[in-house]
Amino acid sequence: MVVSVGGDGTLNEVVGGFFDGSAPVAPEAVLGVIALGTGCDFARTIDLMDLDSACARLAGRNTRSIDLGWARFTGHDGAPTTRIFINVVSFGVGGLVARLVSPRLKAVSGQLAFTLATLRALAVYRDKTVTLQFDATPPRSLAITNCAFGNGRYFGAGMQVAPAAELDDGELDVTIWSGFGLMDFIRKRHALYDGSHVRLPGAQVLRTRRAIATSESTVLLELDGESAGKLPAQLQVLPDAIRLKV
Repeated sequence: MVVSVGGDGTLNEVVGGFFDGSAPVAPEAVLGVIALGTGCDFARTIDLMDLDSACARLAGRNTRSIDLGWARFTGHDGAPTTRIFINVVSFGVGGLVARLVSPRLKAVSGQLAFTLATLRALAVYRDKTVTLQFDATPPRSLAITNCAFGNGRYFGAGMQVAPAAELDDGELDVTIWSGFGLMDFIRKRHALYDGSHVRLPGAQVLRTRRAIATSESTVLLELDGESAGKLPAQLQVLPDAIRLKV
């Protein structure tokens, strides 16, 4: 058992160590999670925010096979990059938010840091035209505020971006926002946290096993809460990819 002690960024690094590319290094290895970071969004999905409960799970014998995601995208240096993700990849305003989050404020309050970064990002962000292809469907172009691929349900320190996501269904839950601005966030912020935003005008939800996203604009991308790069990107689910201590 290898235990991640920290937040989503730490967890992403630990999970990445289980793989060489998309191939498991040690298939018999088990992942344990102790959430002691600022966002801890993956821990919210598995209801593991309490330290005592997390330690109790590590002492048990039960495990659960869960899916992971695999992403190929363009790094900030312009080079092609591949990464495993366990929680959420998003691009659009979410990528800008990840770049604007203050590390100093994040250490004090993850939710406050992400909220203020979201306000700053939405004040300047304008929807970008992105071409998306899901599984074998024809590509389609649309103007997006944000597009998120969720293996887990939460991002941004508690925003329930993919409320119906399951860790073991063999698919990624996609949430697309279009025409979502600063005033929408101020007035409807509660909807992001309780998951009801998926019923708002301008929101689309679907499920996919793989996707391709391209744009002629610079569209920033975040992966498990960290600023990672930009489009173009390919994403796919890795079913039953890792065993999680439960």
